[in-house]
Amino acid sequence: MIEALRKHFNAEFSTEKYQRFLQDIASDFDYAPTFRIAETPFFIPNELKNEIIIACEEVIDFITRPDFKKITQMSIDLNNAVPNEDDHTQFLAIDFGICEEDGKIVPKLIEVQGFPTIFNFQFNLFRKILKFYPELSATTPYLDGIDEASYLKFLQKVIINDHLQHEVVLLEIEPEMQNTRIDFLYCHRDLGIPVICVTEIIKEEKKLYYHNEKGEKIRIKRIYNRVIFDELNLRKDLHLQFSFEEELDVEWAGHPNWYTRISKFILPFLKGKHFIETKLLSELEEIPEDLENYVLKPLFSFSGSGVVFHVTPSDIEAVKEKDLYILQKKVHYSPVLQSPDGKVKAEVRILALWPEGDKRPTLVGNLVRLSRGEMIGVKFNKDKDWVGGTIGLFQK
Repeated sequence: MIEALRKHFNAEFSTEKYQRFLQDIASDFDYAPTFRIAETPFFIPNELKNEIIIACEEVIDFITRPDFKKITQMSIDLNNAVPNEDDHTQFLAIDFGICEEDGKIVPKLIEVQGFPTIFNFQFNLFRKILKFYPELSATTPYLDGIDEASYLKFLQKVIINDHLQHEVVLLEIEPEMQNTRIDFLYCHRDLGIPVICVTEIIKEEKKLYYHNEKGEKIRIKRIYNRVIFDELNLRKDLHLQFSFEEELDVEWAGHPNWYTRISKFILPFLKGKHFIETKLLSELEEIPEDLENYVLKPLFSFSGSGVVFHVTPSDIEAVKEKDLYILQKKVHYSPVLQSPDGKVKAEVRILALWPEGDKRPTLVGNLVRLSRGEMIGVKFNKDKDWVGGTIGLFQK
């Protein structure tokens, strides 16, 4: 979208360099990411950047309301409640579709998550981009005056929080099988914390432990939580020695309740030019006649599961738990990125960190997903190029 950068990048692009770029990422751990990494960064002009920042601050204004927990308590009542919830989330991911409205490119809020995303992978992805495209050193993926050093410092503060590295674990379900495994590998390398499966946790009274590589039993004092309850509840084959719903003597880097509170659940409350018309299904007075302009979404699903893109009245009538679904006006992404053979749509996810003691989250970085398909996401872009995960770059 920054025309000069786009023309130069496309003119210099070669499939051979792109393959070397991918091989260099894979060489760090002898492991290739299982999600597609796009051929190009997304160049974001200042006007769009400023609009995105304004929209993020509007979301944060809502999340920092004194009555936010009261407003979102129903989301907890409908789900797995985890004890010892802290004052605020420590992670935010705010997703915007890049759209066109009245001839102007605008960001439209798609989703908000109070949950970590691939913070470490994005940090290293930018390093790789600069290695292969040093001419992009005049750009940055960072926001709010953040640079590489302060980004990593923020991440360390939020995840480790003055503990020793071995006392903090990244917790996931079979982390070696997850699509985000590359992020876990970088997290272990960057921050020095172990990556542990939920089935490896040992519980003694209210304390949790794991065995390190030497076989020593180590007390866990803080959990960097990457477990999604949707997945955990489906995995009846897993045998855990503890339950998330019991009292545990442990701190959370990303308390699980925030995944529930800060989710699609808050979308109906957000009003303004950057937000999309969204209604809780239980509060829908009548089914819209133009259902082709709406999407039906479960509130707490992950990675697009359960979304009905072509909605019919019978789809709405078939939903039994109407408190757990929203009907959202469709967003029409504008193809804004010029590839060598056509234009590509983009979704920008702004990453924010919120250390304890800070009044508000700090916008630190971003990730971008490029699409030629009907929806954003890997499964909707199979067998296509110039799509997948990448990073947005702003001019310094």
